[in-house]
Amino acid sequence: MNLKQLKRAALALAALLTLGSAAHAAEEQPYAFNVLNQRSIALTSQYWNPILIYVSKKSGVPLELRLARTTKEANALAEQGAYHFLYTNHFFTPERDRLGFRVIARPAGPGIRGQIVVPADSQIKTLSELNGKEVAFASPDAFAAYWLPMDALLKSKVNVKPVFTANQEAGLAQLKVGTVAAAGVNDVIIQRYARREGFEYRLLWNSELYNDLCIMASSKVPPAKIAAVRDALIGMMNDPEGRKVIETGAELLKIKDSMGFIATSDREYDNYRAFYKKTLVKAAN
Repeated sequence: MNLKQLKRAALALAALLTLGSAAHAAEEQPYAFNVLNQRSIALTSQYWNPILIYVSKKSGVPLELRLARTTKEANALAEQGAYHFLYTNHFFTPERDRLGFRVIARPAGPGIRGQIVVPADSQIKTLSELNGKEVAFASPDAFAAYWLPMDALLKSKVNVKPVFTANQEAGLAQLKVGTVAAAGVNDVIIQRYARREGFEYRLLWNSELYNDLCIMASSKVPPAKIAAVRDALIGMMNDPEGRKVIETGAELLKIKDSMGFIATSDREYDNYRAFYKKTLVKAAN
């Protein structure tokens, strides 16, 4: 082989290696995992990053936490296909149900309820006394922290002034200092917030039970990778390393009840779909 041929062969090999490296890099691109804005970005990251690091390692599917500034922004990005996995309960509306996200797992535990709460020392004793007053809600998309309590208020013919606070704990902080008269919340979030912050509250209204937020996978993710992620999540409590991650996160959020994740399916969220069909609340534009 002469010098000219050697140079051609070297260039061809370099091109093949470059193509191979590019293909490998594309193959290793992380899958975007979005978590609903219930708490501050800092606290959400502290809790979820160790879980996703563990699941990535266990499943062989690289996951990357991608958070947005607000729930509205996160949902809009999800609708545009920016995320591969979601931790949410906002995607059971008729419009979003058609986007191809399907439930694969949820936190262990009995479920969640929407609630309307006031500080323990508030003079307000009934829903009717909230008429005309400011009430904190996480966002117009929040199921337990807006849709359920607002539906109850509308059915009781109580007109309130919604104050949207970006996440539930921000609304509870406003309730704590007396900026708003009441707050619409998820019962699990307020219980854990109250333990951490020493906040005493009183319940004005409580919804029926719904399954907790769930982990959903996009139909664009290969089924084998979805299965690997699901299996890693639901196996965490049976693995010493995974259990330690869950317990550390539980201590951070002051979780005293059920821990870890369990398998679930789309059918277990049909009561969300039924609610959206009959609610008096109108979707925000």
